Amino acid sequence: MRRRAFIGLRRYQEAQRPPQPPPAPVAATAGHARLLRYGFDLAQQSDRAPIVFIPSLINPPQVLDLSERQSMLRHMAAAGHDIHLVDWGTPTAADRLLDLDAHVTERLIPMIAALPHPPILVGYCLGGTLAIAAAALHRTTALATIAAPWNFAGFPATDLNGIAALWRDAKAVCDRLGYVPMEALQSGFWALDPQRTVLKYAAFADMTPGSDEEHAFLAVEDWANEGAPLTFAAGQQLFETLYAANASGRNEWHIGETVITPDAIRCPTLSIASATDRIVPASAAPPFTESRTLNLGHVGMILSQRAPEMLWHPLSLWLSQHGG
Repeated sequence: MRRRAFIGLRRYQEAQRPPQPPPAPVAATAGHARLLRYGFDLAQQSDRAPIVFIPSLINPPQVLDLSERQSMLRHMAAAGHDIHLVDWGTPTAADRLLDLDAHVTERLIPMIAALPHPPILVGYCLGGTLAIAAAALHRTTALATIAAPWNFAGFPATDLNGIAALWRDAKAVCDRLGYVPMEALQSGFWALDPQRTVLKYAAFADMTPGSDEEHAFLAVEDWANEGAPLTFAAGQQLFETLYAANASGRNEWHIGETVITPDAIRCPTLSIASATDRIVPASAAPPFTESRTLNLGHVGMILSQRAPEMLWHPLSLWLSQHGG
């Protein structure tokens, strides 16, 4: 098995990548962050509420628009929704003090405030946590989260201990660098299920070169192995403040004088979680007025062959019912 995994890893490193989808136009910017628009020219107006998809700060935003065949965003745009995607950009040394609060107040909210109507926010993973804060601070038509961590007390104790140990070991180096490198976070993901990493590359060794299966594997792995670093302040706040407070069951986040809690959000809310998610367990999802649990993994919810049937279509219907 290990030999096949090494063969698969070498194939992955040397494989030809398929062309990327054409880039979407930029509708707004704030600092290094950009708001991309799908399905409409920038000059076109829509009567529907704009829908803003907010990805995690960890890994690139392309997971929501990975390829022509694996793109929830292009599917949503084809259904007539006015779709936007937040691209957080790459922080510089000058952004060292840009914490999670500032990502919401100085990046996300200025971009959605530039839209012609109050948006529907859809946050994926940590992007869902940020979307909750934005919905509490800015007028929002509706809010949906996908595999979003909020109730950190819902994580297994072994995972909580692993997260704490990861930050304890990495903090001093990250402090000197001024940012949290992707590699530090990636090591935590690998530690959740190291055997799976061996198995997936062993399986890749047997895939037909040039096949759709190979292209899908390459796109997902490239996404998973890439990503801009977190600013030091964002990493510190995530691990020491938000994580620590909500791991104790408080389920709140303070931004300035505002206490952010899911039950304080006045618009319709939907939480979509996964029963098989090893990264964000369903028990960590925010307590919203509507909730759904799928039998798909953290990434499978977005990209698997079953994702259109189990997530894309039902979410599209929910968005339509709430003005999107």
